[in-house]
Amino acid sequence: MFSSHHESFEDIMNDGVISYFPFSDGKDDESWPKHSEERMQRREATFKSLSAIINHFTSSGQPITCIVCTLSMPVVFKVAREHRVPLAVYWIQPATTLVTYYHYFHGYNELILPHISEPTYEVSFPGLHSVKIRNMPTLLTENKPTEVSKIIMRALQELFEYMDQERPIVLVNTFAALEDVALNAIRPYMDVFAIGPAIPPLGALQVSEAQIHLFKQDEKDYIEWLNIQSERSVVYLSFGSLLTYTKRQVEEISYGLQECGRPYLWVVRKEGCAEEVDLFLRELEESNGMVVEWCDQLQVLSHPSIGCFVTHCGWNSTIEAIVAGVPMIAVPSWSDQPLNAHLVETEWRVGVRAERGAEGILTKKELVSCVELLMGGSEKATKIKENANNLKKEAQDVVGTSGLLEISLRGFIKRIRDQERDVNK
Repeated sequence: MFSSHHESFEDIMNDGVISYFPFSDGKDDESWPKHSEERMQRREATFKSLSAIINHFTSSGQPITCIVCTLSMPVVFKVAREHRVPLAVYWIQPATTLVTYYHYFHGYNELILPHISEPTYEVSFPGLHSVKIRNMPTLLTENKPTEVSKIIMRALQELFEYMDQERPIVLVNTFAALEDVALNAIRPYMDVFAIGPAIPPLGALQVSEAQIHLFKQDEKDYIEWLNIQSERSVVYLSFGSLLTYTKRQVEEISYGLQECGRPYLWVVRKEGCAEEVDLFLRELEESNGMVVEWCDQLQVLSHPSIGCFVTHCGWNSTIEAIVAGVPMIAVPSWSDQPLNAHLVETEWRVGVRAERGAEGILTKKELVSCVELLMGGSEKATKIKENANNLKKEAQDVVGTSGLLEISLRGFIKRIRDQERDVNK
């Protein structure tokens, strides 16, 4: 969190469009709370800090008209209610997971929990196609939840308890052509606005303005390297910012890439990697590809040389691939990723799911099989590429002038204004 010593509003950051106000949870060490008492102390400190920001704007004649938050900040629900400010929840996963979690916390947990050890057991949620246990968000099916999982589940429970008390406004990073069924399934319970794909327009990627990245990009010129590759020839691999590779996993992927013989761009954050893994990767770079620590993923996916994307299926990565029209090899791990992989393979048919072997390892054999399927000329590969291109066109239509994205955003603004007017009556 930001420093708890921040007390002045005079040094607020402003980039000309957005003002950035630090807030505090009472700690300066970026640590997680260790017990329930400390969690309550931090929530109270966060409440006071955010309330001070709202009071500052109110006293300055610029009252806050809406608060947008994610489920990671449930204390904001109390802040909005206390200050009578309209609140919108920004759901950063697909609408399908929103439906799944909603029904889990409204009785379906009793149906799911007895079957969490049965991966092929199917559950039918109202308005959705049936979903197998193996494809559900892992938070709902863990035998031994981690502390992080418990914290997230508490936040989710608090979110849906809030939603039961209020008619919530929910912004979802999706669009109707992608998740029309799920959006219609959840609308009886909340006011949902599809505001996706929430990514920069592809034509704006070459602008010189500074862009915000979670990690520093690799200094290697991967774009120049991509420029000399043939169209749709490169295998792009990235498993997100949280994965730590084991030596065995690096070896399996490496041997698979070498056996494929296709050019590849592989993103591997070496922070946290064992020295032997780092050495192995340096030797690998001498073969048919490039290994980088980070890159501008949307720019890479939009490059004409990319033929397929081997991904953990985090939602941001998934929707970026959809916008770029790139077929996916889904290698899900946790959270919403298995459900996203199910959507990719079964609902949208824009990719295939790679099956992990013993100890959760993506084997050389499985990687080669999936790459050759997607990069080959089979009837299935052709259909997947066609579906991916069709969804790309749908995404372009959504963000076009007077497209559904603009209509949805205008509807959201109108809803906030109506709610603000009702509050001030």
